[in-house]
Amino acid sequence: MTVQRSPYGAWESPITVEHVAGGDGRVADLGAVGGELWWTEPRPAEGGRRALMRQGASALPAPWNVRNRVHEYGGRPWAGVDTGNGPLIVFSEFADQRLYAFEPDRGLDPWPLTPVPAIKAGLRWCDMVVDTSRGEVWAVLEEFTGPRTTEVRRVIAAVPLDGSAAEDRSAVRELTDDSYRFTTGPRMSPQGTMAAWIAWNHPNMPWDETELRVAAVTAEGDFADARTVAGGGGESIAQVEWDADGTLVAVGDRTGWWNLHRIDPASGASANLHPAQQEFGGPLWAIGQRWFQILDNGRIAAVHGEGEARLGILDPELDTLREVDGPWTEWAPSLLADGDRVVGLAAGPDRSFEIVEHDTATGVTRTVAAPHVDKVDPAYYPVPGHRTFTAPGGREVHARLYPPRNPEYEAPEGELPPYVVWVHGGPTSNVRAVLDLELAYFTSRGIGVVQVDYGGSTGYGREYRERLRGQWGVVDVEDCAAAAKALADEGVADPSRLAIRGGSAGGWTSAASLTSPAAEGLYACATIKYPILDLSIWLGDETHDFESQYLHTLIGPVDEVSERYRERSPINHADRISVPFLLLQGLEDAICLPAQSEKLLRAIAGKGVPHAYRTYEGEQHGFRKASTIADAVSAEHALYAQTFGFAAPEGADLELRS
Repeated sequence: MTVQRSPYGAWESPITVEHVAGGDGRVADLGAVGGELWWTEPRPAEGGRRALMRQGASALPAPWNVRNRVHEYGGRPWAGVDTGNGPLIVFSEFADQRLYAFEPDRGLDPWPLTPVPAIKAGLRWCDMVVDTSRGEVWAVLEEFTGPRTTEVRRVIAAVPLDGSAAEDRSAVRELTDDSYRFTTGPRMSPQGTMAAWIAWNHPNMPWDETELRVAAVTAEGDFADARTVAGGGGESIAQVEWDADGTLVAVGDRTGWWNLHRIDPASGASANLHPAQQEFGGPLWAIGQRWFQILDNGRIAAVHGEGEARLGILDPELDTLREVDGPWTEWAPSLLADGDRVVGLAAGPDRSFEIVEHDTATGVTRTVAAPHVDKVDPAYYPVPGHRTFTAPGGREVHARLYPPRNPEYEAPEGELPPYVVWVHGGPTSNVRAVLDLELAYFTSRGIGVVQVDYGGSTGYGREYRERLRGQWGVVDVEDCAAAAKALADEGVADPSRLAIRGGSAGGWTSAASLTSPAAEGLYACATIKYPILDLSIWLGDETHDFESQYLHTLIGPVDEVSERYRERSPINHADRISVPFLLLQGLEDAICLPAQSEKLLRAIAGKGVPHAYRTYEGEQHGFRKASTIADAVSAEHALYAQTFGFAAPEGADLELRS
């Protein structure tokens, strides 16, 4: 292969926007019914729906969309059992948020289990358990009681499988009261006589403080003697499961790290199964996540690590943790126990998420479903490197560096590449070193990327996570700037061609970086997607209930530090924005409302700031349609071409208005 010389950013690449759009999203919601694997996977070309899959074949045709809006981010959307005559599947349909059931082997079409809500999409369900002995499915019910986003209650409820509740809301039995604002679904003891779940209240987020609740299950199927046996007092419990001996195993961070603990459900006595400065859990953004599973041989398969998510097999008796080898460096919190085997969703820098099985008896690890397929030569994939930067005050900042990579091109001698700081959302979240065709789209064209796990990110213990308490808009901005400045000072990146981009909370940090003195003059442009821009309209009824009091910890109690809300908001310092930016917004976003973006446009009107605003009908928080994803990537590429001074590819056009 002849290597050509061409400026960074202008390299040609086989990775197209169509590849990016077609590969967006990943397999999720892994489960088993009668020994058969089921899961969901994205369909960007079919309006962004999620298809329910059965051993690789679609179990439900379009337009069925197996997804729910609990907390707006969604929770586990399906459950199933083997009835002896084949699978019985219960799922949440996105269009109306109702529960449906179907038996595919009997040729029966889905039938509704829950009524049409009085308030549109106002009855939502997730994290189900199917109990055929009682003829019910037990699930989290999120019920809106009024038109405001915070007029909502959540309980664990039982729904008849015969469809009788489809017309009669009173046929739904509520198993818990609504004294807790938030709840997960129940986990049933081996004998079916007890239930365990996790609950919490405002202003806590689930990574701040939760409680582990247990109750006896009566012969009538009611919960009795509900009580808290662990958690509270500043501890976050992220997952709970029952062991075969009737004890509980839970992930809690009482030590400062999410570790595995065995808990006596009667006394609450607890023991750390493997004390370590590693995370065996994570932020509960979606109800039903599973970082660990208990195997039949008593061992525990667990996703764990510091700044990573590897799979390990813990032997609680010997207190040994054996790492699972292979090319899969990142495992999703979607594990499934199958005898002495564990099945999960795993990926790596050169592969997207696929369904992988590890047999603890033989030590064999293999892909069993949804295998990764290279759409282009892997030589065009970026290779990540871990970096630790130093931010103000000497604090360490973790990041992953993706230099430009294309086997067909090299830059003219002496030219430094442009670099874009990618800011993850959350902000209580992190980045993972897995194949991302959107990232590869840019690196294969000569644009470097650095993904920053700024202070407040998960994966590094509670102390690192809490760096953002009261400091959102400060620590995140400083940490991202520290990474960008270091790359420029080291001669890795062109200091005149640095950019920043992010969505949601990442959009906030990107916008704040254009208005903060901590990053003044650093970035040449920014891509801001479905952002938070004005804190005064991102709390209470101006956003969804789940995050309506998130700012209590990120900024501080609004009645005590109201001036801080004003001072931190990029919208109030729009006069400081002097570089081009691209603003992307879904018009059905219930988390970061279009009003946020529109307010910024009004603030910069007539100020001479080059910008473009693109909106997308039918898109919520995050883009799922192939057409939207392709257009957004193309527009971002065009922004860099205009700002950094290289030719944009055909079709990547963007009109910047002042």
